[in-house]
Amino acid sequence: MIKRKITKQLDIGGVKLGGDAPIVVQSMCNTDTRDVDSTLKQISEMAEHGCEVVRLAVLNKDAAAAIKEIVKKSPIPIISDIHFDYRLAISCIENGVHALRINPGNIGKQEKIEKVVKLAKANNTPIRIGINSGSVEKEYLNENCSLSEKMLKSAQKNIKILEDLNFDLIAISMKGSDVLNTIEANQLLSNTCDYPLHLGVTEAGTLKNGLVKSSVALGVLLYQGIGDTIRISLTENPVEEVDAAYSILNALNIRRRGVNFVSCPTCGRTQIDLIGLAKKVESKFKTLDLPITIATMGCAVNGPGEARNADFGIAGGINEGYIFKKGEIVARVPESELLDKLEEVIANSYK
Repeated sequence: MIKRKITKQLDIGGVKLGGDAPIVVQSMCNTDTRDVDSTLKQISEMAEHGCEVVRLAVLNKDAAAAIKEIVKKSPIPIISDIHFDYRLAISCIENGVHALRINPGNIGKQEKIEKVVKLAKANNTPIRIGINSGSVEKEYLNENCSLSEKMLKSAQKNIKILEDLNFDLIAISMKGSDVLNTIEANQLLSNTCDYPLHLGVTEAGTLKNGLVKSSVALGVLLYQGIGDTIRISLTENPVEEVDAAYSILNALNIRRRGVNFVSCPTCGRTQIDLIGLAKKVESKFKTLDLPITIATMGCAVNGPGEARNADFGIAGGINEGYIFKKGEIVARVPESELLDKLEEVIANSYK
């Protein structure tokens, strides 16, 4: 059983982050924040898939102004992502944003930082410090140490800026595009502070490669009990990020949401379009909000036995298939009727 490190708990618009709260799944919109309707539409779609907190890029004052209406109508809490311009941070806090993602060190002069922190403190607005491997401060770049250690120093510098202003509503992320660097940086940080950590691999890539990198890096860290919230960064529709996050959490038995899909690799015994069938099964039942396992297996000889721990499943035959439940075959139907029959069996089991 995974024993998670207990960190300081934050409240982001009613969502508890850190402490003994469940690991929070979040993502980031790829819409123009100034387009309120499109942004809210995407937020709602992500929320339907289980996204619990969403981050929005705030590039200018018009985007900061749009935050006010988005916050009012969003089904989940909003984090504003801001670089350099302290005025945007102030505007977002005034417009009710639930948290900020900034690096205090790149906001500018001390007086600017103080203005942001003073307002954040007055409104109980948490700040996530975001350290990326590609944006470590110049003062650390030439030091004779690993990139992970340079990232740690950068994080500690930014933490100190906030702590010196008596501000401790802090979350931190340490992201690299390299898997090992990301693991090492977060291990170092977890050993030196008790603030909640946001995990992710930045610039991870497209769906396939990005998911592999994120699964390896986050799988190691989560297994070690490190991490309080995750985002799976993919060059893809953000909804895929949310689904991927739950797949990782499901695989580690950390959080279960919806159906757990399993399917066997094809082999010479397979007499059915198993690849196509498995994809159809996932597509049909991916929004089913039941904590069950559905298996798609290639043959009737081994399928039900190998997947006896699945709650429901399909085992393929020649132009037909078998529906099984807890390893026991309950129906034999033509290939074209498999999905409908499986749906019927599941529905009847939960009447």
